[in-house]
Order: sequence, then C-alpha cells, then structure tokens
Amino acid sequence: MVAALAGADARRVYAQIVLGAPPGEVGAGLPPARRERAIAALLAAGLVEGRDGGPFAASETVFREVLARQTLGRATGGIGRFLHGGRIERYPANQAERRELLAWIAGQVLRPGEDLTEQQVNERLLQYTDDVPLLRRYLVDFGLLQRTASGSAYFRPAGRTAGGDDSR
Repeated sequence: MVAALAGADARRVYAQIVLGAPPGEVGAGLPPARRERAIAALLAAGLVEGRDGGPFAASETVFREVLARQTLGRATGGIGRFLHGGRIERYPANQAERRELLAWIAGQVLRPGEDLTEQQVNERLLQYTDDVPLLRRYLVDFGLLQRTASGSAYFRPAGRTAGGDDSR
C-alpha cells in the first residue's frame, strides 16, 4: 500500500478520488499512460475500487485491514510469533509452521482467481519483508503461488487454501 503511494502521480490521483473528483477530472493534466499506471497501482494495492463504467471510489476497508494485521505484533502463539508489526521477523524452522505462515501471507496478498504481474506481487509482499524474492520463492516452493507458463503472471493455484477461499 505504501509502495503504491510512493509516486507523486498516484498520490495526486488518490487524493482526487478520495475528495470525490468527477471521473473526467481524476488524473487531469497527466499523460494518459501515467494516469493509467497510477490508477492501476491504486487498484492493485486495494486503495481504490473500480466501479463498472462508473467512477473510482476509495476503499472503505483497506486501512482497517492493515490495522488489523498490525495487531499481530508479537503474539505468543500461532503465526503471530514470527511477525513483528505485521512483518516477518523470522521464518519458522518447522516446515508445518512455515507453511502456515506462508499460507496466511498468500491469503492476504492474492485473492482467488486474481492474476498479478511479478511487480504487483513484489509490491504486495513488500509489506511483509524487505527480502521479497526469498518470500516469493518460498510461496512458489510451498505451492501457494504459481506462475503462468509464460511467466507473465502469478496466481494462487486451485484447491489450495491460503488463508481464505480458493477458486480458480
């Protein structure tokens, strides 16, 4: 989420959406490609929601969800004991516990049926660790994340539970 707001274009577009600017004025003055990139980043981060043919709207739940994840802090049981401030402090040595942690993360970053580019996956995983390639590799190795044959997209495989519904 923070990565999505790192760019000035995305912050500008987000502010306009939050303030209820008419659809034609959102991103006005930006070249079309930059406007679309900013909107795509905001959608991918869950900060805004697209309406079928209508205006974009700021997500009403995204901040609540982030705050709920932060409460995991330093729990004494479950996956929370491997997290600090919602970020991975260490990976469990026990494979079952590692799978549980990774499954929870997969369920947080990727909805069933959603395809993401590697960059989008990286942006979402960045909220959990600075070593994104390692986390992404663990998710793939544990079968919780798969790449398309072309390597152009990542998705949650069908039939796997990763902290939520699975349907692909």
